Amino acid sequence: MISAQADLRLDTTFVDYVFVAFYFLLALGIGVAARRSVNSSLDFLLSGRSLPAWVTGLAFIAANLGAIELIGFTANGAQYGMATVHYYWIGAVPAMVFLGIVMMPFYYGSKARSVPEFLRMRFNTTTQRVNAVTFALAQVLIAGVNLFALGLVLEALLGWSLAVAIPVAALVVLSYTFLGGLSAAIYNEVLQFFVILALLIPLTIAGLARVGGWNGLVERVTAGPGGSEQLSAWPGTELTEIQSPVLSVIGIVFGLGFVLSFGYWTTNFAEVQRCLSAKSMSAARRTPIIAAFPKALIPAVIVVPGIIAAVLVPQITELKAGSGAEGVTYNNTLSLLMGEVLPNGVLGVALAGLLAAFMAGMAANISSLNTVFTYDIWQDWLRPGRDDHYYLQVGRAVTVIGCILAIGTAFLAGSYENLMDYIQALFSFFNAPLFAIFILGLFWKRMTGTAGWTGLVSGTLAAIAVDVLVRTGVLALSSQAGSFVGASAAFVVGIAVGAAVTMVTTPKPDAELVGLVWQLTPKADRSHTTTGEDAGWYRSPALLGGIVLVMTAALYLLVP
Repeated sequence: MISAQADLRLDTTFVDYVFVAFYFLLALGIGVAARRSVNSSLDFLLSGRSLPAWVTGLAFIAANLGAIELIGFTANGAQYGMATVHYYWIGAVPAMVFLGIVMMPFYYGSKARSVPEFLRMRFNTTTQRVNAVTFALAQVLIAGVNLFALGLVLEALLGWSLAVAIPVAALVVLSYTFLGGLSAAIYNEVLQFFVILALLIPLTIAGLARVGGWNGLVERVTAGPGGSEQLSAWPGTELTEIQSPVLSVIGIVFGLGFVLSFGYWTTNFAEVQRCLSAKSMSAARRTPIIAAFPKALIPAVIVVPGIIAAVLVPQITELKAGSGAEGVTYNNTLSLLMGEVLPNGVLGVALAGLLAAFMAGMAANISSLNTVFTYDIWQDWLRPGRDDHYYLQVGRAVTVIGCILAIGTAFLAGSYENLMDYIQALFSFFNAPLFAIFILGLFWKRMTGTAGWTGLVSGTLAAIAVDVLVRTGVLALSSQAGSFVGASAAFVVGIAVGAAVTMVTTPKPDAELVGLVWQLTPKADRSHTTTGEDAGWYRSPALLGGIVLVMTAALYLLVP
């Protein structure tokens, strides 16, 4: 057997380390500069709601370009081929457009500072607290995934031990987030977006050049394990591990495209927070739609490199054929491809891109955690009525504590063999049931506060139950297919319990729901026609959303 450590180590030079050091210093410099604008808790936790749409839009997409995206979907590209595009085209873009056009008028218009605070307005304080606690737990766990993935890469590529790599990465994120709050995180995410592309674009071009261009890639994939099906998106039976083509398509469309996708993109405060930091309603609505354009195109530089690695990198080729080096998994696809096709000097830029991706994901987790904990748990529940400076200091303290906890959960993530399965399970636990009560409460004014938190809790328990049944072998499903089923169960149970409890409890008066539910919000308030500096047909959220949906449908036509 070949040593996995020897396989993964990059031949880095002094120049490569200079690039990495420069990136670290630049990230910290942004934190120092952003500190000057922090005078209140709103400045620290929501950027004073002052940022333009292009900044929040790029931050929105960068916050999602973390370890899970780069490592997980490059690995999925190598293992499952072109079917991985479903995570982007049906599993992201429609939900992002829905968030901008339908959801943001309610989020931003209500002046809520967080998703849990909106739930308090729509339902009651119990629903707010249940969501705040589960969200805080989820962000600490997911931040740990980003940290652990970064630690693995630094250990393999640079020889750093996990005990060193994980705390160092956490310290950098802590430094700029502690100094400049959300503004520092967002402006760093804009920088990180371009640094990540500086890794992915050369990697894709160099990889295609090595396999003879696109036609050469098609020929080699067709002749290899999996054959031409690796270049097809539908029916995606290898991805879902559901043998029936019809059921596989249903699983992708409902489990991924509706429940997991809408549950994540429309209710996850780590993403919604970027929208709430925008300077106006129009900018907030355009934020996820602007992000949807690069989201639709990113498979070209994430999924395609994975497919290239499956025919170009010997270790991945052997793995796909059923053998391979001990300790090498599909999660190593990105780093192995980097070592195969990138020269020195460019490797430094690539390493900076990896660091940027991991820190962008973790910074999104920590900045959303400190907002929810400060406002929804500390101010609204445990310590109300203090002055604003007190809550600013709490926000900074939670940033420190969150990073420390993330170091602990990073080692917890290391106990799982497949990080993608772990993260999908977390999404089914926390996001799918939240989406169920959210969508029911938005369009059914009769739904009650008690129905909100009972639906949320029961949906979460249903997803956990499915996960336990899969892990114990009672349900003969893979972990990935189990997360689709768990998310669907969470959604259905959340809806059913919410509806049943509503029928035996008392709803809020209509006067308290104006602006919070569809039926009681005037059409003008739902559409929010742009005026002044936000006016212009090219700034219309509906038009931009329509364009990106048509573009995504056209991309599907290119992939059979």
